[in-house]
Amino acid sequence: MVLTLFYVFAFLILCSALLMVFMKNLLHAAFMLLITLLSLAAVYVLLMADFIAVTQLMVYVGGILVLILFGIMLSNRGDNLFIRSESSNVAAGGLLTFLLLGGLVYIIARVGFTQLPWMKQGETLASTGAKSTLHGIGINLLSNFALPFEVASLVLLVALMGAAFISSQSKLK
Repeated sequence: MVLTLFYVFAFLILCSALLMVFMKNLLHAAFMLLITLLSLAAVYVLLMADFIAVTQLMVYVGGILVLILFGIMLSNRGDNLFIRSESSNVAAGGLLTFLLLGGLVYIIARVGFTQLPWMKQGETLASTGAKSTLHGIGINLLSNFALPFEVASLVLLVALMGAAFISSQSKLK
């Protein structure tokens, strides 16, 4: 069942990512990005990486993608703006992409995923019903790594204030 769901979501990721790249309408491409990001979060859930899945949903789907969609909709450019590709290296890029895809398929076919240690650990955790990874991450963030966590939040706050200051200066000119 899990393996079937993995293949379904992997197929969705591949198809929506390809459609996103080749869409001419910017709004439709943004919606294809939404499907790609949601499917990727589902794959993270299937791989028992619940923290990364929640982070994927909150940061990329909930923050960045909604910001892109609001920007497109509020500027009324989604329906009229079409993306033009003026690449002159289509043959070389296609060949390089084909070689990379072939290499990835070869590596994936050669690796025994069921023998990897993290896959065995995930299967063990799934069968025993152990706590999620969020519990350990939360304890470590608030105990062992509290200082780097606070420094990172302070740096992000200063960056946000700087961005707000810079944007307010450009409006005055």
